[in-house]
Amino acid sequence: MAFVCTVPAISTVQQDGPDMRVTRWDFPPGAVTGWHTHGWPYVIVMLTDATMRVHDGTTVVETVLTAGQAYHRPAGVEHDVMNGGTAPMAFVEVEIKRPEAMRFG
Repeated sequence: MAFVCTVPAISTVQQDGPDMRVTRWDFPPGAVTGWHTHGWPYVIVMLTDATMRVHDGTTVVETVLTAGQAYHRPAGVEHDVMNGGTAPMAFVEVEIKRPEAMRFG
């Protein structure tokens, strides 16, 4: 069951190239992304302090995150993301389209 919300999160694609896509996400309180699955592994970096709720179809996990904090996930996980706090939430998402091209060092 999806989150119940009438306010969608706002996505702004900042860059979309052959190796990666960079998207800024802005969430008013209670806003959601809607169900989606990433085709590539991705990293998000928080721009604000926030309470994020992630629904994976079975469970809802609520996590308190701070501005500058980052996490990553593999491709293929279906989920819905909600701003579970009372203040706006924002993060930048970087989807790695060609992981083999991103080897460093």
